[in-house]
Amino acid sequence: MKRPLIMLIAAVVPAAAIILPVASSAAADNTAATTTCSPVPVAAPSGTKVVSVDAVARPGGDFTFPNAYPPADPITDVPAWCDVRVVVTHPGANDTVTVKISLPQDPNNWNGRFQATGGSGYSAGDISELSIPLIGAVKKGYVGAATDAGVKDGLDASWGLTADGKTNTGLLTDFASRSVHDLAVIGKDVTAKFYQRAASYSYFTGCSTGGRQGYAEAEYYPTDFQGILANAPAVDWNRFEIATLWSQAVFNEEHVAPTKCELDAFTNAAVAACDPLDGVKDGVIDNPSNCTWDTRRLIGTKVLCDGKELTISKALAVAVNKLWAGPVTPWGRKLWFGQNKGSSFDFIASYNKPFTVPDQWAKYFVTKNPSFDSTKLTYASFERLFTSATTQYDAVIADNNPNLSKFAKAGGKLLTWHGQSDQLIPTLGTVHYRRQVDAFFGGTKRVDDFYRLFLLPGVDHCGTKLYSTGPLVDPGADLDALVNWVEKGEAPATLPVTSPDGTTTRDICRYPMVSHNSHCITP
Repeated sequence: MKRPLIMLIAAVVPAAAIILPVASSAAADNTAATTTCSPVPVAAPSGTKVVSVDAVARPGGDFTFPNAYPPADPITDVPAWCDVRVVVTHPGANDTVTVKISLPQDPNNWNGRFQATGGSGYSAGDISELSIPLIGAVKKGYVGAATDAGVKDGLDASWGLTADGKTNTGLLTDFASRSVHDLAVIGKDVTAKFYQRAASYSYFTGCSTGGRQGYAEAEYYPTDFQGILANAPAVDWNRFEIATLWSQAVFNEEHVAPTKCELDAFTNAAVAACDPLDGVKDGVIDNPSNCTWDTRRLIGTKVLCDGKELTISKALAVAVNKLWAGPVTPWGRKLWFGQNKGSSFDFIASYNKPFTVPDQWAKYFVTKNPSFDSTKLTYASFERLFTSATTQYDAVIADNNPNLSKFAKAGGKLLTWHGQSDQLIPTLGTVHYRRQVDAFFGGTKRVDDFYRLFLLPGVDHCGTKLYSTGPLVDPGADLDALVNWVEKGEAPATLPVTSPDGTTTRDICRYPMVSHNSHCITP
């Protein structure tokens, strides 16, 4: 079954109840000669209790993912591996969390690195039998690991309320930050005991919710990972989630009910007008912030939609300008950022159909009312909802602290790319965070030593082929760049990308540089 695109995030004590046979033996040269797929004794962070450990041998081979959405390419020639599953709980939280670690069975197939992976939507990670992130990690020689944070499904946030209608603080804490720290500590511990030697380097990779999880790790657990790849990060969670319900208030207040055809007409017109600004006509707006095209130029234009001719109205033009500008208070104070021009309106600007993830955040967390109807929002009620969200939950899940000094001091490296045509998380939210970090550290140059951001023209949420019109990062190139930065000190100045049809390649400049006539320049 296909799902909506959501790609759309301490002291160690031994677990007294879990003391089982060690899974590997080591040769005299400290290189593991053999491994046995069986449980190992597990250590967990203080405050986390291990409930059970099991291990399952997986034979490897070729894997296809027929139900994946977005579609995923097959992963072939995967070596045999061992899945170790660790179930933990946190006293007082009434939770059950599963951590899964996938370890190449033959130590010769292990590159000595540990890779934790993140989630999407309301999923903290994929621990399924056909987990694409974990199978992909094993294929590339990593130990892969993920956690479900005890919340399981990426599109269901009903766990956010307890039976008596209160916020489930235990599960929210797991989802927001605690589960990935557990994953880091437990995953590295299992790795060390399985191979009888510790991982040489540890990495975190994720996009969307996974990106937010990566930023939370850099901010609050700065020594968990030496390298963090956190793309399209869902930071400032409250602001961007509620901001993606802004369209419902705009449609109500401006008295419009736009069709997809009409909204597409605005997107296409903006691309046509602003594509040439970077000196290359390729159907992509390289830097949407420079696009000043105004929707009012389309007033009176005829649009053919399902055989019916529609005329773009002044009211709709005003509404679309408001979507691009982003939410404001009734008196005009900016609350958050809107979508970039050139990105699809299909998800967060569908008339009378709010996007599932923010809609459920509003229902189960902000209002604590499963019957809350975001299609009835007005400008005034939107502001109240936005303020309520930030007041209640910023301290828990905003993950927008610009003080990365401990992460930088520990030698950590944070690498992020974000598509300029992201249709779910406004790109400017990530830019806003990066600017806050620059301000905290006193300039871009200092921040570039440990944190680099790349803005990818025409790329959709998490870089799929479904909605991207611009070039995509070459498979694995972002993680390779992070590894070279961590292990060799080679900071990435560009990221290699290839056009959707595979015919052309180029290098994308790091922020704040921009491309003009295929060269990186400082704006």
